[in-house]
Amino acid sequence: QITGIWYVKAMVANKNLPLEKRPKKVSPLTVTALEGGDLEASFTFLKKDQCHEKGIVMERVGDPGKYIAKGGKKHIYLQELPVKDHYIILGECQHDERTFHMGKLLGRSLDVNVEALEEFRKFTQLCLVRHLLKRAFFVPTENCIPESE
Repeated sequence: QITGIWYVKAMVANKNLPLEKRPKKVSPLTVTALEGGDLEASFTFLKKDQCHEKGIVMERVGDPGKYIAKGGKKHIYLQELPVKDHYIILGECQHDERTFHMGKLLGRSLDVNVEALEEFRKFTQLCLVRHLLKRAFFVPTENCIPESE
């Protein structure tokens, strides 16, 4: 089940992010079930050396694991991995008439699972073939926690 607290283990994107632009602090992602199969994901992110809280409502559409957000501007796909307690989340959105993709490996604990990382690498290779992602693969190292906590 996707609800609960998830830790970001690795990320990929379809544009090469310079080292200084890659997230160094990533907070846990909290997923809550809403009515009708919709989900809400809340997290914090670092901007200008401060952590900011954000939430996004994901509306379920069609097949299991497929969602939209922001009035259909974002498409989100959730894929459970064969490795216990791990998921991949792939987001796709339009920005300035360009399509942006980002994939994240999520796990229930902070421990690094080599099998899950290997599954994520296989996923990114498939996305490379489909031209969804480039080779920008990185692993966040810390958590971002708002000062209010």
